Amino acid sequence: MDDPKPLESFADEIAQCVRCGACQAHCPVYAQTGREGSVARGKIVLAAAVLAGETGLDQRLGEEIGLCLLCGSCVVKCPNRVPTDAIVAALRRRIVKQQGLSTLGKGVAALTGSKTLLRTVLKGADLLAPLVFKSIPAASGLHLRFAPEALKGRSLPPLPERTLFARVPEFLPGEEDKPVVGIFAGCGLTYLYPQAGEILVRLPNRLGFSVFVPKEQGCCGMPALSSGNGPLIGKLSQVNAEAFAGRPLDCVLTGCASCRAMLAGHGGSARAGLGADLIDIHVFLVRQGLVERLAAQPKRPDPIRVTYHDPCHLRTMGIVREPRALLRALPQVELIEMEDAGLCCGLGGTFTAAHPDLSRAIGDRKVASIRAANPEVIATGCPGCILQLQDIVDRAGLDVRVVHTLELIEAGLDEPKP
Repeated sequence: MDDPKPLESFADEIAQCVRCGACQAHCPVYAQTGREGSVARGKIVLAAAVLAGETGLDQRLGEEIGLCLLCGSCVVKCPNRVPTDAIVAALRRRIVKQQGLSTLGKGVAALTGSKTLLRTVLKGADLLAPLVFKSIPAASGLHLRFAPEALKGRSLPPLPERTLFARVPEFLPGEEDKPVVGIFAGCGLTYLYPQAGEILVRLPNRLGFSVFVPKEQGCCGMPALSSGNGPLIGKLSQVNAEAFAGRPLDCVLTGCASCRAMLAGHGGSARAGLGADLIDIHVFLVRQGLVERLAAQPKRPDPIRVTYHDPCHLRTMGIVREPRALLRALPQVELIEMEDAGLCCGLGGTFTAAHPDLSRAIGDRKVASIRAANPEVIATGCPGCILQLQDIVDRAGLDVRVVHTLELIEAGLDEPKP
């Protein structure tokens, strides 16, 4: 498949920036640095200068372009909807094409694009060891997201002994009158949180759907996008397209906000050709009437106080109502809204590895809202956010557990144990 769009293809969009500054109020990086180069309009000025030949791809420009989470908040609030995230990604690809991959980007440079992409996982790795993800294939996005330097002092989950693909069959038959749905697992739900990934697979089957989970699928490509590795994005797209070509599907479900965004063409990359519409699992469950089914159950005594964090890549796509509707309907949950629920957690693909201190500072802005909500559990729909938020609350000394919304949904469907 072709590489994502080059910088030149964004010339018209770059010209649409009127330097109004609306992006300043919504950029999590600018909120920390206060630097013009950190905010969308500053990066658009740099992009225009590169196109006009007024500046080269020097170290200073590379540093400024690196200060972006690709969260898309500026795009949503821009009156002209200038796709700054895609322009920044294109600039990063141009830098890499001219200067080569950074040390961080080289973590996946050896990708071959074969169907064995994420199949082999060696057992017994320790997530805190110097060779952090030695048990995870080199092509996995986790290598890019969490370099050893970024992991120092971070609160981390233990690496599960069995990955998602070891826990579920490739095909689960359902009711004859219901179609087949595909599952795009993603690196986080496959390797870090397979218990949530298993719910992503089994819950649609529990609702009567046949489920196809191709084991030859790979990383969505978001970390490659973050690091400017255009050719790798194309290779990963090809791997995933071939993996899902094995069966006709009604739709492909995702349980990771970042995976869904990337597969849908985030950052100017081509939409993944998976042969069916992409649907976030929360949206799918609401469409299947699960809210009504949950709400029909009697409320359980002593409900769990839960607050919800909006992942950027769901919030910017307008997927904010469905997760809350499901959580409110759960018989064992009391949903407590926290202020600034959509404030970025600061993970941002490879951003947390390239800028660990800034990543944490951005995330720490959520602490006051979490304290005020006083939850027992934070629910969210992105494995990266789970990892970042758990680190945030642990360092703040808060006794709060962070989980995927699917874990609460499954618990709400199951009868309580006597």
